[in-house]
Amino acid sequence: MNPDSQNAPKGSLAEILFVIFLRVVAIASLWFGLQYWGMLVGYSLGGQGRFDLLSLPWKVAGASLSVIFPVAALGLWLAVSWGPVIWALAAGTQVLMHVVWYDTFGSNPMVLVMHAVVALVYIVFRLALWLEKRHKQDEIRLDLP
Repeated sequence: MNPDSQNAPKGSLAEILFVIFLRVVAIASLWFGLQYWGMLVGYSLGGQGRFDLLSLPWKVAGASLSVIFPVAALGLWLAVSWGPVIWALAAGTQVLMHVVWYDTFGSNPMVLVMHAVVALVYIVFRLALWLEKRHKQDEIRLDLP
């Protein structure tokens, strides 16, 4: 019996762990998005976070993040190049909310720490993948005349 698909090269351990990491961050991003949707429709916070009851800054932030986080989750889950970019926009927005405009949005150190850890782990993975790719290129080098 013939296989249905072509044989694809297996990914390295770093590549597999990177995809698992991206999917864990995707689940967290989806959770953030669902939290914002729950707030905006009045499901959470005892209905006090409904869109019509929010101040203008919270309306803008809540509506934006309720869309950006699920889109980032999709991109991260699929491990496409735009997923981390959209996540960085959403995380950067939340960091600005809780650092620069803390008098409007309040302080949330746990969100800041979580985003910093995710960004640091992402950078470490990208560095490891780059070094691995560079090492593979050195092994395959052909010096033809």
